[in-house]
Amino acid sequence: MTAKVAFLGLGVMGFPMAGHLKAKGYDVTVYNRTAAKAEAWVQKHGGQSAATPAEAARGADFVAMCVGNDRDLAEVASAALDGMKKGAVLIDHTTASADAARRLFGEARARGIDFIDAPVSGGQAGAENGKLTVMCGGEAGAFERAKPVMDCYGRAVTLMGAAGAGQLTKMVNQICIAGLVEGLAEGIHFAKKSGLDVAAVIDTISKGAAQSWQMENRYKAMNEGKFDFGFAVDWMRKDLSICLGEARKNGANLPVAALVDQFYSEVQKMGGKRWDTSSLIALLNR
Repeated sequence: MTAKVAFLGLGVMGFPMAGHLKAKGYDVTVYNRTAAKAEAWVQKHGGQSAATPAEAARGADFVAMCVGNDRDLAEVASAALDGMKKGAVLIDHTTASADAARRLFGEARARGIDFIDAPVSGGQAGAENGKLTVMCGGEAGAFERAKPVMDCYGRAVTLMGAAGAGQLTKMVNQICIAGLVEGLAEGIHFAKKSGLDVAAVIDTISKGAAQSWQMENRYKAMNEGKFDFGFAVDWMRKDLSICLGEARKNGANLPVAALVDQFYSEVQKMGGKRWDTSSLIALLNR
């Protein structure tokens, strides 16, 4: 019997992720706050849409969510739980706080429902290509049941620990990215000021210790000053805010992440709220 899956939230990540589930043979029902987006998904992929999260979740074996922030998550998750059956698994792909994940784990458990916090990394391209990294928190049994669902769009799907561990791992991911992007921006800026061929420089150093995903995938945008794509600065600042808030609780020192967060606030003031995170170089080129 084909498993039923509901997918709640059809943004730049959720839309293709839900599409992979349908392509792999799952019976998929989608929900989106803007109904037209859900209708567009059904026209493209088949399946069906629902008017509310509860309606989408009703009878589903798995309910996956990918929404904006803690507030959106609380609203959508509460409605979804109202419609879910006992024994189902709620999978949250939203990048949110670890506290939100732990709270949802408790609320789901009280209703006989399993919960996995499962934020993703890989961006829109990773979602479209089905090659996301999925970092999970929750109980092993629930994870093993949900893993085949997440494998539909995940290149690496890993249980990191108890509830909240997925979100904490995503924070590590964003902390590392913040420093990498600023370092790459400064390196490219320096190369230009030195009169070097930036493409030749990157082609050379990308084969050594400086290599990174950001270098491979973002140096051209930085070199050309084109940022109207990718992972928006607004989203990165939301993620860094979560990281810095958690650091205040656990005592971690994040001086570079805090500094880069301020750099991104300057990009926002330049009108770059929706620019890709590689736009840090715009500050150096002013």
